[in-house]
Amino acid sequence: MAYTYLFMAIVAEVIGTVALKASEEFTKFLPSVVVVLGYGMAFYFLSVVLRTIPVGIAYAVWAGIGIVLIAIAGALVFKQIPDLPAIVGISLIISGVVIIYLFSKTVNHLS
Repeated sequence: MAYTYLFMAIVAEVIGTVALKASEEFTKFLPSVVVVLGYGMAFYFLSVVLRTIPVGIAYAVWAGIGIVLIAIAGALVFKQIPDLPAIVGISLIISGVVIIYLFSKTVNHLS
């Protein structure tokens, strides 16, 4: 169940970050509200996750997957297409998350 909450935290954070760009420095009301709600939900779900997943692992997965999803959202929503070095870097982030999940003894795979 912890990984379900972690996924919900990641999605909420991605929504909040996309809305942050759309808020145009908090000058647009609705996107600004989405930013506050998205980040609020993200931190709430992350706090729930920390009951069972070590903070370093939870944060690494949350940040890593969040970076990848935000890069994808930036490309799709804002036409901010990453160049080759960015794609290589994002691939390394994905590799790091996979290595943590598959090989780290600190990850509780049944949560």
